[in-house]
Amino acid sequence: MGSSIGAAGSRSESQAKPAAISITLTVNGESRTLSVAPWTTLLDLLRDRLDLTGTKKGCDHGQCGACTVLLDGRRVTSCLTLAVMKDGAEIVTIEGLANGDADALHPLQKAFIEHDAFQCGYCTPGQICSAAGLIAEGRAKTADDIRELMSGNICRCGAYPNIVAAIQEAMDAMGGRR
Repeated sequence: MGSSIGAAGSRSESQAKPAAISITLTVNGESRTLSVAPWTTLLDLLRDRLDLTGTKKGCDHGQCGACTVLLDGRRVTSCLTLAVMKDGAEIVTIEGLANGDADALHPLQKAFIEHDAFQCGYCTPGQICSAAGLIAEGRAKTADDIRELMSGNICRCGAYPNIVAAIQEAMDAMGGRR
């Protein structure tokens, strides 16, 4: 049979481990040049290499939204995004949402606190990043629109009414409703 393992037990040259790839990303306003394996997800890069642990690994299959970040201003599930495919992109995580000011809160963060829009808090960073992208898109006009457009973000604690109220308040504060 055609095995890729030779007599000495080593892999053939055609199946050698791929070399790391150099990419440059702007993460929360800071340019970062990194060497990454081709299979590294944006989520793993953010958490494991850049220590930005606010972005959560929930399902690791793009179904829960806990890993949502902003990529060039659009919300994406970072667990399904290969880092090497985003060379030159701008990434904003929950840590950078308030423009990198550690003492300030983004209007969405304030609204989530005021409306008690979290219980365990695990989904909150993804919910907030997704909501920031939603507001920037300008498509949500009503609470029903918000519920529909945020449906990719799961809250297992069931804080949905408070999440919607927080997003509505932040939209008003940010001038997002038209």
